[in-house]
Amino acid sequence: MDIKSLFIDDRSRLRSGWRFAIFCAVFFVFATLIGGAGVALFSGLGVQLETESPAALIVSSVLVLIPTLLTAWLCGKFLEKLPFSALGAWFTQGWFRNLVLGIIVGAATLSLAVLIAFALGGLTFAANIVDPSALLKSLAVALAVFAAGAAAEEALVRGYILQTFVRSKLAWFGIALTSVFFGVLHLKNPNADAISTTNTILAGVWFGIAYLKTRDLWFVWGLHLMWNWMQGAFFGIEVSGLTSLVSIPLLKEIDSGPAWLTGSTYGVEGGIVTTIAISISIVAIYFLPINPSEDFHPSRSV
Repeated sequence: MDIKSLFIDDRSRLRSGWRFAIFCAVFFVFATLIGGAGVALFSGLGVQLETESPAALIVSSVLVLIPTLLTAWLCGKFLEKLPFSALGAWFTQGWFRNLVLGIIVGAATLSLAVLIAFALGGLTFAANIVDPSALLKSLAVALAVFAAGAAAEEALVRGYILQTFVRSKLAWFGIALTSVFFGVLHLKNPNADAISTTNTILAGVWFGIAYLKTRDLWFVWGLHLMWNWMQGAFFGIEVSGLTSLVSIPLLKEIDSGPAWLTGSTYGVEGGIVTTIAISISIVAIYFLPINPSEDFHPSRSV
C-alpha cells in the first residue's frame, strides 16, 4: 500500500474518514465563530435569555444548525462535488410526503411504547385541567423547541457525517459511529443509565435506517420531532430526563414503575418499552413501500 492510497480511494476521492475529520474540524471553527457572534449580538442588543427558557433553547439549536448546514454544504461541494440538495434538507420532490410520514411513524412509535407501559400497569394518565389558551400556547412553544432541537441534532448526526460514509459504501459503519455519538451526547442528561443510553444508541440506529430509506432528512426530522413532542407535550413524560422543556402538557403522567419498564425519572426512553417500540418501528420502516426522492440520488452520482 502506497502513501497516496491512505488518503485517496479508487475513485480518486479523499477517503471518507478524512472527509469526516475535515467536517469535524471545519464545524468546530464555524460553530465557535457563529456561536460567539450570536452571543455578542444578543449582548449588544441587551437581550438576556434565561437558561433553559424556550427562547434560549431555540437559539442554541439554531446556533448549531447554521454551522452544521454551512459546513455540510462546503464539504459536499469541495470534497465530493455535490450540491446542497444532496444533504436531503432541501425542498426536493417528496420532501413533504416524507415529513408527514415521519411525523406519523414517530407519533405511532412513541404511542406504542406508552401503550405497552400502560397495558402492563406501569403508566397511567390524568387530564391536565388548565386554561385552554395557556395549554395551547405551551403545546405550540414546545413544538417549536423540539422542532429546532431535532433539526439541529439530525443535521449534525445524520447529515454529512453519516452520509459521507454511506456514499463510500460504509453505511453500517456510519450508522454505528453516529449512533454511539448520539448516545454519548445524552450521557450527561439527568438520571441517565445503561438502559437509557442503550435506547438512545438504538434510536440512532432507528434514525439512521430512516435516512437510508428515503435519503433525505425530512423523514428523520419528523420521527425525531414527534417522538419528543408526543412524549413531553402530549403525555407529560420526561424527555431524556428533562422536565423543563414543556411548561404545561396535555396529560399528567403517573409512573408506577418498575423503572426498568417505564424509565422512571428519565422517561420512557429509560425503559424497555422504548427498546421494544423502536425495534418494531425499525422493522416497519425497513419494509415501508417508499423509495428515495427521484430529484437527487447521491449514491448514483459518486
